[in-house]
Amino acid sequence: MLRKRYFAVLFALMLLVLSACGNTDTKDTTAAKEKKTTPKPAPTEMILATTTSTQDSGLLDVLVPMFEKDNNVKVKTIAVGTGQALEMGTKGEADVLLVHAPAAEKAVVDAGDAMNYKRVMYNDFILVGPKDNPAGVSGDDIKAAFKKLADSKATFVSRGDDSGTHKKELGIWTAENIKPAGDWYVSTGQGMGQTLQVAAEKKGYVLTDRATWLAQEKNLDTLKIVVEGGNDLMNIYHVMQVNPEKHDKVNSKDAEKFVNFMIDSKTQDVIEEFGKKEYGQSLFFKYTE
Repeated sequence: MLRKRYFAVLFALMLLVLSACGNTDTKDTTAAKEKKTTPKPAPTEMILATTTSTQDSGLLDVLVPMFEKDNNVKVKTIAVGTGQALEMGTKGEADVLLVHAPAAEKAVVDAGDAMNYKRVMYNDFILVGPKDNPAGVSGDDIKAAFKKLADSKATFVSRGDDSGTHKKELGIWTAENIKPAGDWYVSTGQGMGQTLQVAAEKKGYVLTDRATWLAQEKNLDTLKIVVEGGNDLMNIYHVMQVNPEKHDKVNSKDAEKFVNFMIDSKTQDVIEEFGKKEYGQSLFFKYTE
């Protein structure tokens, strides 16, 4: 009789233990499922206003996904002329700016519309023209070349869009006291890639950044570089965030992250290497402060 009671108690204890284990397994499984199904926070959204050269060169196709992945941010890139990008900043229509017209940029920073102003990278401007080079321009003196183009009335194709490149072009004409006008001076009002295409079709001369030229060169078989290397042809890019104290609707948190991302050593190395494999040379060079 005692033996039967002993086995009954032992059996009951075993059932209790198994039941407890089952509950634990169920709880653990439920917790694991809940952990696996916990949704990732939706990415925040940030507007980047930038020049067409950074877009046309393909650089942003590399950098933006890096930034988005590391920061859970969805970047809306608006590639326009630098003048338009800066105007978006002054209106609070963008969160961060990546542009290349230092004098115009400084005015925006001084007005308090932008802050956290950092130098990011540089390349250079070049003068491209027809392969037969009817105006006979050459060397590294861009001012002398522009004067020769104006004197010979050689077809010149301008972006005409208040971009950094257009501002650079106008500065060169102004330095030589020349006001370009007439049938020989063609204004496209378009980005660098499209303007290069127009120059190729019209067999005209055009000022361009080197990065866009290298990225587009294979499609521009009527053109070649005719003037390059002068001190007046440096092309410096800066990044800045729109000032949240003046424009309270901007995404200042992610804008600050983007500025820091652009000057980070890892990003700078990516910038320096960009284009080397495909074009045999860097399209941009790191230039942090």
